[in-house]
Amino acid sequence: MKKKWTVFDIVLTIFMAFVIVVTLYPFLNILAISLNDAVDTARGGIHIWPREFTLANYQEIFGSNDLLFQAFLMSIIRTVVGTITGIIASTMLAYTLSRKDFVLNGFVGLLLVLTMFISGGLIPEYMLIRNLGLINDFSVYILPMLLTAFNVIVIRSFMDNLPVALEESAKIDGANDFVIFSKIIIPLCMPVIATIALFLAVAQWNSWFDTYLYARGNEALTTLQFELMKILDNANISSGDINSQNAEVIAGKTNPQSIKMAITIIATVPILLVYPFLQKYFVTGLTLGAVKS
Repeated sequence: MKKKWTVFDIVLTIFMAFVIVVTLYPFLNILAISLNDAVDTARGGIHIWPREFTLANYQEIFGSNDLLFQAFLMSIIRTVVGTITGIIASTMLAYTLSRKDFVLNGFVGLLLVLTMFISGGLIPEYMLIRNLGLINDFSVYILPMLLTAFNVIVIRSFMDNLPVALEESAKIDGANDFVIFSKIIIPLCMPVIATIALFLAVAQWNSWFDTYLYARGNEALTTLQFELMKILDNANISSGDINSQNAEVIAGKTNPQSIKMAITIIATVPILLVYPFLQKYFVTGLTLGAVKS
């Protein structure tokens, strides 16, 4: 049977179409500018389709830096390693804090909350990392971002809402804490783990300031975002005016605006490709019906 369209259905469809257009337009505009001729871009009026298609902006980016491919691989490695280790550390601490019989529950929880409001600042942080011997070392990408209070609290809150009867039944069957954590808690926490994994991956992928501060002395540790920032800075210096839409075209090929848009696409697309694989875990009700009281 064909469904009858009501006024509500029509209004909802129009509204959702508007939301889709508003959401996609900025990205399509950036993509169009990145694929448009730089001289033509300076005239303005580019919307969602390039007037004069060209790959010169991307050729300028990949041709002006020999370290870009190496930096891309390093960004992938730090993102994968940082996300996995961050998830492991956060879930283990969250599970410990969710146990009612943990003696230091309140004390450790208070310390976590305090870190969200109190920060030592950039200079003490740099001195700490230097004294720990992390300068120009790969671990400087992993250890400082290993644990964050927000991630632990979010995971702990999710664990607190899991049915206690699942854990109790597992203990009756002889399961220890490690088995309960790995076989029961982790599978049920996949939605929140996927969410935190996405947060960690985006943070690791977009990070460039830590490379600037702690890893500039080792080219093997350079990251994609840091190299892209250097390219953009060079483009701005060459143009002589980073704010002007009619900035001087660099070497007759591109300008800072086109470079900026191309860099945005290069930095964004990998995360967009990862998101669909995590999206299926963004669901609720995994524990619904697991226990009936």
